[in-house]
Amino acid sequence: MMIAVQLNQKAEFNALWNWAKTYMCISDRNHPSHGYFSWSCKTDGTPNEETAAPDGEEYFVMSLYLAANRWGNGAGIYDYKREADELLTNMRHGAEKTGPTKFGMRTVAAEVNEEAKMIRFVPSITRGDFTDPSYHLPAFYELWARWGPPPDRDFWANAAEASQAFFPKNTNPNTGLAPAYANFDGTPHATSFPQSTIFGYDSWRTASNWSVDWSWWRKAPQEQQLSDRIQSFFWSQGLSTYGDLYSLDSKPVSAHHSTGLVATNAVASFAATNPHAKDFVKELWEVPVPSGQMRYYDGMLYLMSLLHCGGHFRIWAPR
Repeated sequence: MMIAVQLNQKAEFNALWNWAKTYMCISDRNHPSHGYFSWSCKTDGTPNEETAAPDGEEYFVMSLYLAANRWGNGAGIYDYKREADELLTNMRHGAEKTGPTKFGMRTVAAEVNEEAKMIRFVPSITRGDFTDPSYHLPAFYELWARWGPPPDRDFWANAAEASQAFFPKNTNPNTGLAPAYANFDGTPHATSFPQSTIFGYDSWRTASNWSVDWSWWRKAPQEQQLSDRIQSFFWSQGLSTYGDLYSLDSKPVSAHHSTGLVATNAVASFAATNPHAKDFVKELWEVPVPSGQMRYYDGMLYLMSLLHCGGHFRIWAPR
């Protein structure tokens, strides 16, 4: 029975990876985003944009390494480790290139800022060089420092430490809320996007990221303090009624109670020590499965958080 389940999971993974490589990956070597993935596509594979959102590449890389360790490597695009190594190398060392896309000229570079040792919001640096706190995944970087291409392992070890130190600088000292976009020193980064300097939709994931890092590695005690802080804030707002958008200093911007935020607040319990941590997890178990207009974002965070809280999103070590 267990073997049959694993074979089915591998087949499903391969189908998803094949779709991503076929429709999302930019294979044209003359394209400025060559080697990256379109961050958004229609269901038929038509790109809505031909530049990357680096959190996507981060999850592709991590999934491929875990697949390699769990099932072993195959041929072609199913040589998971080779695919992960190539993508991770491109993320760090991608050369700056300017060229046409279906949506106009773009200048695309590496997905990390080398000096800050942090992930960029987008590799299209003509739009500004800054970060998205919810893209910081130090739990993953720790593994890349062990499994990734040997010349880059020290970089990813340092990147993990940089992100762990970044979280306290980036979050409000009273509420624990993080902005959607930030400069590499942790201060909010303002753009034309209205949510850029407030606790926006992207921000929901930030507490989940530092909490998974604490759960896996136990290296940064400040992550416990951050989880306690943000859960205390949302407890004060009403566990089953809090809104989903706030100014960093606690002013509500939206009264909507979103399943996606309920989900990530549950994962924050991985690092929390406060007496209400289990209540946040209970809220996730009891919230309805997302449907309708918000099925995409709420639904993905709901699914990911269930995997985390159920112990199924875990490290698969090399055989």
